[in-house]
Amino acid sequence: MLLFLGFVYLSVSETEDKFRTCSILNFSDIEGLNFKDFDSVSVAASTLYEASFLKQIMQGEQYRKAWAAPMTVPIVYLDTLKGGLKIIEQGGGKQTHSLELEDSLGIRYTLRSVTKNPEPLVPDLAKDLNLENIIIDGISAQHPYAALVVANLADAAKVLHTQPILVFVPKQSELGKFNDKFGNRLFLFEYESEGEVDWTGLPSVVEIVDTEDLQEYKTKYGDAVTIDKNALIRARLFDFIIGDWDRHAKQWGWAVQKNDGSFTATPVAADRDNAFFDQDGVIPKLIANDLTYPEIQDFDETIGNLDGLISTFDEYFLRQATVDQFELEASKLQELLSDDQIEKAFEVWPKTMDDLNGEEIRKKLKSRRDDIPTYASQFYTLVNERPLKKIVLKGSEELQLKGTLSKCFDCTN
Repeated sequence: MLLFLGFVYLSVSETEDKFRTCSILNFSDIEGLNFKDFDSVSVAASTLYEASFLKQIMQGEQYRKAWAAPMTVPIVYLDTLKGGLKIIEQGGGKQTHSLELEDSLGIRYTLRSVTKNPEPLVPDLAKDLNLENIIIDGISAQHPYAALVVANLADAAKVLHTQPILVFVPKQSELGKFNDKFGNRLFLFEYESEGEVDWTGLPSVVEIVDTEDLQEYKTKYGDAVTIDKNALIRARLFDFIIGDWDRHAKQWGWAVQKNDGSFTATPVAADRDNAFFDQDGVIPKLIANDLTYPEIQDFDETIGNLDGLISTFDEYFLRQATVDQFELEASKLQELLSDDQIEKAFEVWPKTMDDLNGEEIRKKLKSRRDDIPTYASQFYTLVNERPLKKIVLKGSEELQLKGTLSKCFDCTN
């Protein structure tokens, strides 16, 4: 036991840094650099996760090499991006630094930092024991550029999403008081998953709302409000294929279409931080397993614990769906996510990045796609086996829902 504890402390003490933003690779001194003289920059998302052999054994190999590998990224300025953007507000995420932006048409966008800062989530006990690095280093299990591939896969699967692209935002006057925090950083630039102006291309969209607002729609208009269950089933089965285990209610927007006196809400998938999640190492496996955190699952060729991936979100919105709907969407996904489409999705990565993880991830994607009809059938059964109960979705804690709406979106009794 003492030897094990010694290895733990040796591993977590390799760095005292708790946060490190992207490294600019092709310039030695950036302070006096005018980024407007260039259209792109070579960056490494973060070198914080570089590790010795011992650390890789104790805390996992994960995607450390991908975080430190070079990526050539376009440079953007807010005064020219999308015809000019103004800052609306800073996001409130605990790990991700984000800025909400708006263009001249009122369309909302978001800058979401690729580098994460999980320090606010570190328990006091871990701080007291000098074990913060266990939590901070855990970000290395996320692939920094998974969202780019997932966006291409979502397009192929016809799953509505926020269309992220990778950008470098240099320090600039347009950032104002946010210049120090957000300048010279790597971001995913994408559509915001809520807003009054539509960007989805769906017909008759009146606004894009979050899950809490969708529940308020339902409270106000009752049976006139429905969701596109097939679209949500497909999106959730897609989550299973890409191994994205973190799909709570705040990870979704809803495009609300109005037709005569009725409303149909189509899900908009956002935040792909945990797609292709790969957590190994002695310490992470001791902390997160089927007994402690069953929802946190590695991206393997098969899903080891499907029940752990099914959340109250699924119970709330999919309880009234039919097994035929699950089977139909599984079949469509198999057709849409062909081997060619999967291969094509990775073209967004440069060869140096693809050589690190691409082949392995593609193999896992194809295996999960092949098995998705089985998972779909199990998904339907597991959702409907759970007892009907009051559900408080993340982000909706302040809502006072009455009757069946507190248990599921379209329950009749």
